[in-house]
Amino acid sequence: MTTKDWKKAFRQLKAKPAVMKKYVKHNAPKERTTGQALERCGRCGRYGGHISKYHVGLCRCCFREVATKIGFKKYS
Repeated sequence: MTTKDWKKAFRQLKAKPAVMKKYVKHNAPKERTTGQALERCGRCGRYGGHISKYHVGLCRCCFREVATKIGFKKYS
């Protein structure tokens, strides 16, 4: 089976549970221990641009929106 579309692959494998189990076992994403995909924004769920300093836990876009409410000041 050669396909790039995941939905099509699952539709074809639904009829064969044993093959489906093996397919999911070998193609499931691995558990991350480090890297960009580990941290998510607590507000919108975005992976990139994560600000972890001071344990803020927000992406840069959400941080700009709520920075004044949290207590940060802009000095320029």
